[in-house]
This record gives sequence, C-alpha cells and structure tokens, in this order.
Amino acid sequence: MTTTLPFRDLQLDAHGRLVLTDLQGAEHVGVSPVRAHPISAPDEGVSLVGVHGHELAWIPRLSGLPDAPRQLLEAELSAREFHPTLLRLISVNTFATPSTWRVETDRGEVDFVLKSEEDIRRLDEGRLLITSTHGVQLQVPDRWALDKQSKRLLERFL
Repeated sequence: MTTTLPFRDLQLDAHGRLVLTDLQGAEHVGVSPVRAHPISAPDEGVSLVGVHGHELAWIPRLSGLPDAPRQLLEAELSAREFHPTLLRLISVNTFATPSTWRVETDRGEVDFVLKSEEDIRRLDEGRLLITSTHGVQLQVPDRWALDKQSKRLLERFL
C-alpha cells in the first residue's frame, strides 16, 4: 500500500525547528505538530500548524507515514506532550479536596494538589487522567494494575 504524503519534505533545521516543504514546494519554518485526539486516539489525526496558527498539512494516521517523518514527528510530539505515568500513590494529606498527593511517577516522586474529584477523568478500560492544580496531567494506564495501597487511596476519590 502506497501512502500519499500531505507534504514534500519534513526536517529539522540547524536551530532545531521543524521545517515543512508543502506540496507546492514552499518551505514553512517553525511548524508545530498537534494531535487532534491526544488521549483517545493518539495515532489518528495530526495537524501540522504554521507559526501563524494555520494548518499546513493534515496527517490522518501517524503510523501511515514512512519511518523518517513519522519518527521525527513522534519525537517532536513527545517533547511537547508531558504526561507522566502515575506508578504508585504514596499518600494523601486528606480525603477531602483540595488535597495534596504524594505519588511516584515514571519520572520520580512528586507532590501535587488535586483541586476536586472532577480533576480525575475516567477514560476507557480503567485508564485515568489526573490533572493537578498546575495543569500537569498524570496518566494512569490501568488503575486495576496499581498496588493495593494505591488502589485503596484512589478509590476514596472516585
């Protein structure tokens, strides 16, 4: 199956900026990739947006791209998207909100404040997205796979 690219070329310039050469041959420096559905369908729908906020190219499926541009976009997206994975819930200072949580993530231990129970978003199949008061979103890929203490503490907020 041959994939038709929505652009001629995609590369990084000497300053680390993403450069898109569109189908007409025009170069656009400082392009930003933006996922349409970063949580529910991260592979589907990626827009390449220019510095003025206009969409320059639409990629229906990231996995449908050839290796080089796909890997470049995945690297750019991972640098922009900061969603640490919650591995263990160590403690909470109170079971009423706002409450301070101490958690272990894939990037180390951290304390954050949970403003309200509504900041714990239930996704499909036991997945959760927890948003701190500072807007950092921690992901829980499978709440049922957490250790016993973490599940017990988390249940008080769900």
